[in-house]
Parts: sequence; C-alpha cells; structure tokens
Amino acid sequence: MIDGYIGAVLKEAYGYRNADIDTVFMGGGTPTLMSAGQISRLLSGLADTFDLKKGIEFTAEANPGTLDEEKLSMLLHSGVNRLSIGAQSMDDRLLKKLGRIHSSGVFTETFEEARHAGFDNINVDLMFALPDQTYGDWVDTVNKIVVQKPEHVSCYGLTIEDNTPYRKMYERGELRLPDEDTEREMYWNAVSILESNGYAHYEISNFAKKGRECRHNLIYWRDDSYIGLGAGAHSYYKGYRYANEQVPERYIDAVCKGDSPVVQREYIDRRNEMEEYFFMGLRLMKGIGIDDFEHRFGESPYNLYGKSMDRLLKLGLVNIADNRMYLTEKGVDLSNQVFMEFMD
Repeated sequence: MIDGYIGAVLKEAYGYRNADIDTVFMGGGTPTLMSAGQISRLLSGLADTFDLKKGIEFTAEANPGTLDEEKLSMLLHSGVNRLSIGAQSMDDRLLKKLGRIHSSGVFTETFEEARHAGFDNINVDLMFALPDQTYGDWVDTVNKIVVQKPEHVSCYGLTIEDNTPYRKMYERGELRLPDEDTEREMYWNAVSILESNGYAHYEISNFAKKGRECRHNLIYWRDDSYIGLGAGAHSYYKGYRYANEQVPERYIDAVCKGDSPVVQREYIDRRNEMEEYFFMGLRLMKGIGIDDFEHRFGESPYNLYGKSMDRLLKLGLVNIADNRMYLTEKGVDLSNQVFMEFMD
C-alpha cells in the first residue's frame, strides 16, 4: 500500500498548501521502511506543496536496521536535518523481548552511518521500566548512549496500552515489571547521568545539548497549532482538534474519493485552551510564564486557578519564582495529579 498511501498523504497535504510551516516531523512508526525512491517522492511532494523555509527543523524517525547509505543520503539531500533513532535499549536480551528487529550493535552501526552521512543533529529514544529490566540494565544503557554523544535524548517509561499483547500478559500476571520505586530511581538516575554529561533537562522526558531542543515538540508543549497528515494523524488547527481515520486502507479510500479523512473533531474553546496551556506547559522544566499566560489570554491565571495553584504549592508539587510556575522533583513524579488540577 505504500505508493497509494504516499499519494493520499500528498493529496491531503495539498489541502493545507497555504499553511505557514515552521517544522516537519516524519514519524508515526518507521517511515524509513520505505525505499529511497518512495522517500524521495514523499519529500519532494511536500517541498512542492509547502514553503519549507531555509532553517526549518525537519526530523525523520528511523529504527536501527531500516537505514542504509542510500536512504541517509536521500533524506539529507531532501531537506531532513534531524534524525530520531529508536534505540530503546542497549541490552539485546531486552530488545528481543520488545520484539525489536535490531540489536545494540546494529544501533551503533546506524548511528555511526548517520554521522558519516552528515547528520549533526540526532535524537536517541530510550525506554525504561521494561519487563525484566533491572536498575543496572538501565544505567548501562544510558551510559552507552552518552558515549555516542547524540545531540538529544528522550527517555520514556513503558506504558501498558489497552488491547495489546503486553496488556493481556500483564493481566495474566506474566509481566515482571520494575516496581514503582525502582522505576522512579531509573528515571532520576538518567537525569543525573545526562545532566552531568552536558544535556539540559528541558522537558519531563527530554534532554538536549545547548540549542538542540526539539523545536517540533516544543510546539505541542506550548499548545501551538500543528497539522497531522496520514492515517491516525492528529491535528490542532484553527481552533479545532481532530483525528484522521486510523486504518490505512480506509484513509486512502477517503482521500482518493475526495472525502475528508477526519473521523473525530472537537472545537477547543477559550476555557479548554487555557487548561491545555497549563498541563502541556508544565511538562517543560521551566514551566509556565505568568506574564505569558496573561498576554495570550488577557487574564491572570491566579483569577482562574488560584486555589489549585495554592494547593499545589502547599503540597510541594510546584514552585512559583521569577513569575514562572514549574514542577518540583516531587511534582515531576506526580505530574499526572498536577495536570488534573487544571482539567475541567
């Protein structure tokens, strides 16, 4: 379906041809499974549709084992200037349990090939709290990634999603997951290792060398607009949040017939926007600017959320200093509870 899918994505993109684009993120799975020719067709089509200004951040996700010299060259010469490589772990035993097609050695080869091709802005995705993963396993992975010197590192705790094999195994008691205390120790140890090696901890799960924060993801955390293209893609554009058909065949069929692929749409009113601004912005370690909120919404957050802010302060979950509100370490550990304070 790949060729038909690319055609549908480009047709959907044309409907947004007048949009002002600041960043592009090609992800949602493993786009580098496409051939070099298919990647070229997709990227050329996007360049023909949008004004992709010089200096924009253009990221492509890639899993180790799906890149080669030809694809890397194609990506680089088509405008991609940032790679996000899904290493997940440097423990081959754990990678096998996750069902990954690569080994730690293949990741290292992929990373070095990307450097050789000319990529000077690379993110590495890691996962912790995996089944049968020990504290020592995780520390070993983080230390091995630091040696590679990527510009950006993302560390996400494993979540057990509904309707997945892991969920069924979990319910049957077949998954041996680290306990909550160990999971938190894993997280804060990664923070310590990465910060001591020059990475700024700028968002709950993300770390960057100076000036290499992910500009695309900052759009989400600042509650700004974005356009999602493709099956299952989500958008926040012109006051609406909406989602496309998830099944690729249905998505392709709808777009090719000239129908909208959107299957879910919600208008975000001013109150919803303020709530989202709070719980997305608090993911950033520098938090939310009180003046920034007032400038955007014309109202003080104290008038709207004063009781919640006071309660979170007393519980030691947030600090307010220099006209900014941000999570404490305790607040990071209990961030979902903090975010709930600002949701109606």
